[in-house]
Amino acid sequence: MKLVKLFIALLLLPACVAVTLTGWSVARTVLASTVHGGKMIGGAFAAGYGLWLLVFTLLPRPTRTYVLGHELTHAIWALLMGARVGGLRVGKTGGQVRTSKSNWAITLAPYFFPFYAMLFIVLFFIAHMIWGLDRYFWVLFFLVGLGWSFHITFTFVMLLTISQPDVKSQGKIFSAVVIYAMNLLTMLVTTAALAHSVTFFGVGKLLANDLWTAYGWTLDKLWWLWHRLAAYAFRN
Repeated sequence: MKLVKLFIALLLLPACVAVTLTGWSVARTVLASTVHGGKMIGGAFAAGYGLWLLVFTLLPRPTRTYVLGHELTHAIWALLMGARVGGLRVGKTGGQVRTSKSNWAITLAPYFFPFYAMLFIVLFFIAHMIWGLDRYFWVLFFLVGLGWSFHITFTFVMLLTISQPDVKSQGKIFSAVVIYAMNLLTMLVTTAALAHSVTFFGVGKLLANDLWTAYGWTLDKLWWLWHRLAAYAFRN
């Protein structure tokens, strides 16, 4: 099975390039937009992101908070896929949650799904329905930046310093490719949902074009390489 996942990971490499290009295009569109202050919401996101980097660097790290979000993410994705969940345990050095079934999405979800950023979004919109916070949407982007920075920093630290059974079970290369691509996809979906300057259709169209370009370029280079190898083989 790991060999199959390695093959899938190699097939997904051009998709990683494509989603990176799409992410860059969407970021430029949002920042350049004058609709609902593209620069203001971009600045709010950057401020939240940067604030957490300072906190993460200078203050004691709330590892237990991260572990709680990590295990709850496993639980949420398991529930979404029809599994039964129980036995949640959270400690400073690690945690556990029992699920009746598992797959790559449930296993790797905590590494690409920013639990606290999504929690901030849900709580903000609940507050918005009660009090009407149209003038304070910059606060939402500040909180999303804060939550996303929390997710990225802890994910990097955990992957680089502590052996992760989740990653080992799926294969390191497959996990790396999926985590990278799914992080960017999650960010694209979130941006399309929150920013007024881009739409799901527009993001989807951009991604489709970038996928076509990335896979077209890859196939072209593989075809060129095949001809070169074939020519070399026949000469010898």
